[in-house]
Amino acid sequence: MPAAVPRTRTHAHRHTHSRRRVLATGLAAAALLATGAVPSFAAGGRRTRTALPAARLPRPTGPFEVGSTVLHLVDPARTEPWLPDGTARRELMITVRYPAAPGGSGRREPQMTAAAAAHFGGAEGAAVLNLGMAPDSVDWAATLSHARRDAPVDPRAGRLPVVLYSGGLGDPRTWNTVLVDDLASHGYAVVTIDHTYEATEVELPGGRLATMRIFEGAPPTDPDAISAVLRKVVAVRVADTRFVLDRLPELNRTRFGDVLDLRRTGMFGHSAGGFTAAQTMHDDRRILAGINMDGEMDYVGGELPDGTRLSTVALEGLDRPLLLMGTDAEGSGDYHHQPSWAAFWRNTHGWKANVTLTGSRHASYTDAELLLPQLARQGAEPDGGLAAAVGTVRPERAAAASRAYAASFFGRWLRGHDDHLLDGPSARFPEMVFTP
Repeated sequence: MPAAVPRTRTHAHRHTHSRRRVLATGLAAAALLATGAVPSFAAGGRRTRTALPAARLPRPTGPFEVGSTVLHLVDPARTEPWLPDGTARRELMITVRYPAAPGGSGRREPQMTAAAAAHFGGAEGAAVLNLGMAPDSVDWAATLSHARRDAPVDPRAGRLPVVLYSGGLGDPRTWNTVLVDDLASHGYAVVTIDHTYEATEVELPGGRLATMRIFEGAPPTDPDAISAVLRKVVAVRVADTRFVLDRLPELNRTRFGDVLDLRRTGMFGHSAGGFTAAQTMHDDRRILAGINMDGEMDYVGGELPDGTRLSTVALEGLDRPLLLMGTDAEGSGDYHHQPSWAAFWRNTHGWKANVTLTGSRHASYTDAELLLPQLARQGAEPDGGLAAAVGTVRPERAAAASRAYAASFFGRWLRGHDDHLLDGPSARFPEMVFTP
């Protein structure tokens, strides 16, 4: 999710230079695209040599290898909500990661396709990502996942619980590949969803590149108008997710040999995707359990949240398990400091827990936590410094914690295997602080 719309708020234990988890923070960066403006970057972040810095993703920790299938879906019941002509149907790209049979010869999938990577790291993409990386300073196309294209499913994994993933506003579905691949290696089918024309870029069949189009004309500045855009963003995301849920039974039969156990379906997301996971749970009972990674659950456009623009999931809560995962950035952390989380906490009668990753920032729950430090060591440091982008938590510890808590949560609620990590503070992960 892009950088924050400035707010005035002070907590003695918070840091003010950080990316906000609020959904509205995408609007400032999207406005740059709408007006054609591109932010300036520190000269030190630019690279002139031919070989650009590149980074690697760590291997998954589970017992299974990982396979990957990319699918193009068209919703015949919906017109494209972000295009003005009203004739195009809504198109989505999804990727399914799953346990793969060992020893296959399929090539490793890149984190992003070449066209998507070029846009992601170019001037427009950098404006939306807004982690302070200079345009064209990184070879994003060189980063490989550990998944093999269309590898056969490993029969030893048995029936696979299904977990959906939605990224932050502006983020592509590939921006949490580390955690997605790790869950797949532990025996889950993980379905990642690109929200077309809202993400920085989505490569559609035929090489078509759909870039962010959430405004018609100039972006709004009035808080009520911004709030209306945010409501539409979430409504579109929830509709996208429910359409994918509708299509999974057919895909299960035709592509996956009926190994997906759709009776055990969960969802997680980062930032706006965390909001999407919670709101979809509220609207659709097919989602049994969810994780909200640093996503506010209101429609606030730039001003300090005051609890007046709360979502229905915040106002009515849930009767099924949801884990809130906050960061150590300003206004984040625990439900005591954010009106939508506080309302959700009061109104939720299902299982809930709230943990905070000490020393983290908003992007710490994405691939940025592991990739940006590698790139900084090669000279491609974010403008403003590495700590401003991903905090001071050790990258390998942040990744280990995210993997462990996601696996523990879905293991408990989709598999019935409770490792008790979520019972309270753990000596294994002192970086994770529980909020009582």
